[in-house]
Amino acid sequence: MDQNAAAALQYAQEHRDVYLHDLTDFLRIPSISTDPSFAGEVARAADWLVNHMQSIGITARAVPTGGHPVVVGECVHDPTLPTVLVYGHYDVQPPDPIELWDSPPFEPMVREGALFARGSSDDKGQLMVHLNALEAYAHTAGRPPVNLKYILEGEEESGSGSIPAFLDRYAKELTADVVLLSDTTLFAPGVPSLTYGLRGLAYVEVTLIGPDRDLHSGTYGGAIENPINALCRLVAGLHDNDHRISVDGFYDDVRDVTPQERAAMRALPFDAAAWASEVGVGATRTEAGYSVLEASTARPTLDCNGIWGGYTGKGAKTVLPSRAGAKISTRLVPDQEPDDIIEKLRAHCESRVPGTMRLEFRKIHTGRGVLVDTESAPMEAASQALEAIYGVRPHLTRIGGSIPIVADFKERLGLDSVLMGFGLDSDAIHSPNEHFGLDRFDQGTAAVIHFLSLYGKIGDRR
Repeated sequence: MDQNAAAALQYAQEHRDVYLHDLTDFLRIPSISTDPSFAGEVARAADWLVNHMQSIGITARAVPTGGHPVVVGECVHDPTLPTVLVYGHYDVQPPDPIELWDSPPFEPMVREGALFARGSSDDKGQLMVHLNALEAYAHTAGRPPVNLKYILEGEEESGSGSIPAFLDRYAKELTADVVLLSDTTLFAPGVPSLTYGLRGLAYVEVTLIGPDRDLHSGTYGGAIENPINALCRLVAGLHDNDHRISVDGFYDDVRDVTPQERAAMRALPFDAAAWASEVGVGATRTEAGYSVLEASTARPTLDCNGIWGGYTGKGAKTVLPSRAGAKISTRLVPDQEPDDIIEKLRAHCESRVPGTMRLEFRKIHTGRGVLVDTESAPMEAASQALEAIYGVRPHLTRIGGSIPIVADFKERLGLDSVLMGFGLDSDAIHSPNEHFGLDRFDQGTAAVIHFLSLYGKIGDRR
């Protein structure tokens, strides 16, 4: 470790309480991007970030978009050094159901060694470790050991709809050598990992429409086909008995798990039975021939995420509904094209619509899967940084979730990403009582300090 990194680490340790105070202020802002009534709070969070970044030496501004603002910033001081583009998001999921929180979601509270608040892990806490690291270098060495740029968005939790156009418009300003982001997890507590694979996403809404109004089930039942019944048959037919997806052509472009990846997954400290027990199920169900880890991270999926129709209130109402709908999503692996999969799913549904009703099929959003080069200079710097913190080389892992902007960075800016996250699956992101361990808040700051130092030495120069 060089002298500048050592000084930055010491500064970070001495100012941990200040960092925690800043994060707590940030978390009090209910920046819920998916609910239009919170648009003012999202803008307030963007302004908070700009002011904080400027206070620690970053040139920053909030750029308006067709949706919520994107906060951009830079600390560029030496063209001979590599440039790291830091990504994060400052918007959060809605906190509902509020009654299941042990403390108010936007009144941060520390208990049992963790900070509880909506956004504490996803992604405000993880975003802040990058600003903490920059602040530590600015107050010790005077500048970081690499050039830094920042793109911090306010729409990640609602689909990042403004981001593709933003990247196209500001591509020159965002020129860099690599993207660094912390919106992922460690494999397990104390088990460091770097994510090299993400699944993509295709999300649609399907509605079957029968009669022109809800009907009395006694008068019409038996002669008018029920859209709920037809929809349930359609959804049930999406998989065969081996839990394999039944859509024609769905697997045409799937890149299968390699023998090397299978061996790496088997080497991970993973207990499938305990994993299932944590979410209250007694057994797992995977596509035939694939392990739990393979099926949940490296194979495609198709799931019904919501279904509705008819009467669902208290008591009984003998109604034959006019329509029934479902939200359906697929998690896709690299080489599968989301729009191609959507068209195949559309064709599958159209071929199974009863003649007694019609189909409405609506695309909601998409994102491509990603595999990054595990042997690149920035990945090596990240591996060494995590090893310096945890004492062991990190595992290389794939995760089942989607971060569509990672594919956008590659396609629109030509940049690979390093996914160096510090969350845990148990952090309850998107759920009541979301929290972020204070130990991981500290470790994240230290790991970023190490990464910037290491990449400044071994990173490729342009």
